[in-house]
Amino acid sequence: MRLAFALLLIAVLASIACGNVIARKYEYEEEVFLALDASATVYVNASVPALVALRGVKLPLDANARLDRQLVRDFYESPVAHVVSVTTSRREGRRYVHVRMTVPDVRKLGESPMFAWSSYLFHEHEGQFEVTQTMRAAAGQDVGNVGWSGSELIAVRLHLPSKVTFHNSPSRTIERGNIIVWEQRLADRQKGVPLEITARMETQSILFRTLALFGAMAVLVVLTFIAAIWFVRSRKTLGP
Repeated sequence: MRLAFALLLIAVLASIACGNVIARKYEYEEEVFLALDASATVYVNASVPALVALRGVKLPLDANARLDRQLVRDFYESPVAHVVSVTTSRREGRRYVHVRMTVPDVRKLGESPMFAWSSYLFHEHEGQFEVTQTMRAAAGQDVGNVGWSGSELIAVRLHLPSKVTFHNSPSRTIERGNIIVWEQRLADRQKGVPLEITARMETQSILFRTLALFGAMAVLVVLTFIAAIWFVRSRKTLGP
């Protein structure tokens, strides 16, 4: 009986661990590493069919067809976003592209054709920084049968640089490292159902606060050391 209970406990713990390790897979994902000066590093990870359906780009839907990375780079390169790299992968019979970009000002990202379906705001509000993004109409291009089951998801993932005070993600969670995820069904995104994203954070970065804390601790250690030396010397001067 005890052995059976132990095996059951191990199985439950293993399933929980696997659930934490295995990340969700999305047909389209925007991952934004935001800085307090409104600059950002942006990653787009998407299946080719999703890019065709949602953004209306002309790419081959056949996973075995040659995919021109330079063409993907040209889609995303713009005056408001510089493409750093383009890579590809395969999953579930579909080809995926992975684009990394540097964005000097995320507030202007909607001027890029590939991000024109979104409006972006980043401003100070009541002593905090507020970032918002609203995704609206998609291209709505038909891609036929590409293996989608209807359960596919898209996501926007924000990595925020300071303490989060509010966000409207339905998950109500903040992952380790101040990461917040907003999800939407791919079918809804194809229909242009709006995705509203709002988050607020403190104006001081976590890194700055950490360095300031370490600095204060270092000063305290030095002062304690000086006080100890003064105490020892004063004792010697006074004598027994």
